Amino acid sequence: MKLSNSIFFFFSFFTVLFITSCLSTTSKDTLLPEAVYQESSVFITGKPIKSSTQLYQFFMAQNPSGNEDKVILMAALYVSECAIEGVNSDIAFVQMCLETGFLRFGGLVTEDMNNFCGLGAIDESQRGNSFATVKEGIRAHVQHLKGYGTDSPLVQECIDPRYKWINPKGKSPTIFGLAGTWAADKAYGDKLYALIQRLGWF
Repeated sequence: MKLSNSIFFFFSFFTVLFITSCLSTTSKDTLLPEAVYQESSVFITGKPIKSSTQLYQFFMAQNPSGNEDKVILMAALYVSECAIEGVNSDIAFVQMCLETGFLRFGGLVTEDMNNFCGLGAIDESQRGNSFATVKEGIRAHVQHLKGYGTDSPLVQECIDPRYKWINPKGKSPTIFGLAGTWAADKAYGDKLYALIQRLGWF
């Protein structure tokens, strides 16, 4: 019985010693990576922190049945168009997600309109503006968002038919000012912020 206990003791001791030794010699680089939370700025002209790949991954996690090729294209266009106009692409992209229900649509605006932010959508008699291509629709969205975020002039030619109606320009530097202005919904800014927080994990 004593011999059995001694064997068990030494076996346990050397097992713990071996595990401890392995942990001490394992670098952090070899450990499994963990998701790092990074929250984007709430300022419309703030610096984005997410790449087009991260925007795509975020979208597909919320709508796995989405058209992957289209989402990849849209994520890249949002990043490039926003970079030109100095707009936070993280905000523009999550606003598109909110406005379209992650491209499920279902409201006044339909997919063929290439209207990703509800521009001009009021009621059944005014369902919103239409754009010839996805790129034009995204550019109009970015331009309209810039009009709310800053009074700096547009870099590219204006294709947003409602840009002229934003008065004064720069009246909403953050997403929270879009509530009651861009949208009648008083919780609009909070809804955008909730999506920004969710994007932080991608």
